[in-house]
Amino acid sequence: MDLQLTIRKRVAAEGIGLHSGQPSKITLSPAPADSGIVFRASDPHRTLIPARPETVVDSRFATTLGVNGTRVRTVEHLMAAAAALGIDNLLVEVEGEEIPAMDGSAEPFVSLLYAAGKATLVAPRRPLVITRPVRVGDDARWLQILPSDDFRVSYTLDVDHPALGTQTASFTCTEQVFVEQLASARTYGFLKDVGTMRKNGLAKGGSLENTVVVGRRAVLNGSLRYGDEFVRHKILDLIGDLALLGRPVVGHVVARNAGHALNHQLVSAIAEAFIPELRSNRATVRALAHPVDRLEGARTGTHAGGVGALPGIAAL
Repeated sequence: MDLQLTIRKRVAAEGIGLHSGQPSKITLSPAPADSGIVFRASDPHRTLIPARPETVVDSRFATTLGVNGTRVRTVEHLMAAAAALGIDNLLVEVEGEEIPAMDGSAEPFVSLLYAAGKATLVAPRRPLVITRPVRVGDDARWLQILPSDDFRVSYTLDVDHPALGTQTASFTCTEQVFVEQLASARTYGFLKDVGTMRKNGLAKGGSLENTVVVGRRAVLNGSLRYGDEFVRHKILDLIGDLALLGRPVVGHVVARNAGHALNHQLVSAIAEAFIPELRSNRATVRALAHPVDRLEGARTGTHAGGVGALPGIAAL
């Protein structure tokens, strides 16, 4: 029986937010069994935001989580690293509004988690085994998850641009494969879109240091880390978004031209099909409006749904 994992010690990292352009710092701390990954925002109430499907509030170009108007942006690369390394429970304190971009990949977060070490908790992991197909999207852009003996992603990215074209990749997403083949794939964007994105409050911190920038005919950074770095990063993002399910997935995801919005449609569809406690769970969202009450319940060992899966967080 596999047991849940957290980290052994506190670690921190800082940098610039990809979309906000503002300084940001994260501190990762151990968390108790069955608490999942929880973000603690830097608002006056130090709002707790569990990484769950129902706390996704924006999926434009990144995954943003929020509770009661308090938000944490661009969580997907950290989530992907934690999921790939098997870290089930983690408290992430965020100073700023966004997870730092670092180099635009998940590799710095993998290094950070390895520096923290892994600690075993006395609670079983609960893999989410896909027993029937689930599909979202249309003929041009879609995601489908199928029954499988392991977690695998097969992805086709088809973009009418000389620097991208059609890229396909398929990986059985073990820890070793993620660390060696996927973690260092960087986020990318098109130079022609930068002006519009910045007018909409996006990509303000983007640079050649944290983004593969695609010009009219070629990549402006000089070279890629992989010939198919674009599709590998799409797989990385998908792994991070699937991690919002809170359980290791056992299934084969087949994807074509998806993005964060479609990723979250798949996450919601999987939750609806296979996780009874998340089905139309509006009560959870309402319960998140009162984090102080939930923490008081955690201190006394009592809870009633909603954020009842946060025992011990207040003591960290």
